[in-house]
Amino acid sequence: MTFEELNGEYSVERMDSVSKALEEVISVALLQGCITVGVYEAAKSLNVDPDNVVLCILATDDEDVKDVALQIHFTLIQAFCCENDIDILRVNNTRRLAEILGGGGKSGGEQMDLHCVLVTSPRASTWNSQALWKVNHFCHESRCMDQWVPIINLPER
Repeated sequence: MTFEELNGEYSVERMDSVSKALEEVISVALLQGCITVGVYEAAKSLNVDPDNVVLCILATDDEDVKDVALQIHFTLIQAFCCENDIDILRVNNTRRLAEILGGGGKSGGEQMDLHCVLVTSPRASTWNSQALWKVNHFCHESRCMDQWVPIINLPER
């Protein structure tokens, strides 16, 4: 581990690798029907079956920082995820997240709530994904460095 990693700063190559892995995890989970989108929908899902959730993604843009209600929701979701040992990430590009989810942020003409996305484990089979392992490993390493909710940049493509 390098000095930069010990200080909580990851190399650009490592962050790119993790963001690509995150994109793959979301894409595969979407195809398998293992995605829950929206703060309220995520809260309902976490309440019903938290053991089935393998990753929680909180997404914000610059204007979301001033939304106090959203920040309260985030705090509660983060606390629940930490208590239930659910890996959690924060991403800073909701537009790119919408592209990955395939809807451009709209569902039936309405704007989707992309602030919280849950990835659940498929019930039919065990999910053995190298990308998911890479994201989970990144989350665990971050927690070891007291960074409980690491931030990932989803670059525009």
